[in-house]
Formats: sequence, structure tokens, C-alpha cells
Amino acid sequence: MSDSLPVRVNADLASALRARDQETLDTLRMLKTALTNKRVELTRDLEDREALQVVTTLVKQRKDSASQFSAAGREELAEKERREAAILERYLPAALDEAALSALIEEAVRESGAAGPKDMGKVMKVLMPRLAGQVVDGKAVNEQVKARLASA
Repeated sequence: MSDSLPVRVNADLASALRARDQETLDTLRMLKTALTNKRVELTRDLEDREALQVVTTLVKQRKDSASQFSAAGREELAEKERREAAILERYLPAALDEAALSALIEEAVRESGAAGPKDMGKVMKVLMPRLAGQVVDGKAVNEQVKARLASA
């Protein structure tokens, strides 16, 4: 793995330490630990996509926790989780925009020959490899494909 992500995290950790930004410091320490744990688990250095997957997983966990805290009326905890997610999202590439995603879905529908909702698996089989390495919300992709096939 090019050391870009771990090097960036370490540099940002040092900056947060100097700035006495405890929340950023705690969040980056959590990220560094998660990256180290994954590296140890795989017994080798991480590839870029694997490191990004770790970050994506942590962001998703923070967002899930935030919605659970909100539902439980713990807005202060939900806000903390949202702030942590925002800190972690700085390490992810820009998300695929709506228009580009719609175009990829249309292309996948055409190529797979999907005729309706029952062909969802065919479309996803064509679509998912094209989304590899992109920052997309899997749930949103699923819903968009369902909506597109419902109108077929």
C-alpha cells in the first residue's frame, strides 16, 4: 500500500495534538488503531482499497450509531457520532454524484437486459464491479436500482 493514508493520518494526528483538538485526536487514534488491526489481521500491509474500506466501515458505524442515538433521544451523543463521521470522511474520495450513478445504473440495466424487478440480481451483478473503489451508499444504490426496474 502506498503509505498515503497512514502517513496522512499520522500527520493529522500530530496537528490535532498540537492544536489540542481532543475530538479529532480521539477519532484519528481510533482510525489508526483500526488500520493497524486490519494490517495485523491480514499479516501484510494494506492495499489502498483495503484501507479505504476500513475508513468506510468506520464512517458507516458512526452514522448508524448517530441514527440510533437520535431515535433514543440522545441527541448530544448522536451529534458526537456525526462529527466523528465528518472527520473520517475527509479520508475518503469524493462520493459518486447522483447523475453519474444514474448513468451507470442505466448502462447496467441495458447490458443485463433487465425487464423488471425480478431482474435486480442481474443488474447488480453488472453494476457492482463498476462501483468498486467508488464511495457510494450501497443502500441508496439498491433503492435506485429497484426504482428504475419498477418503472421498466
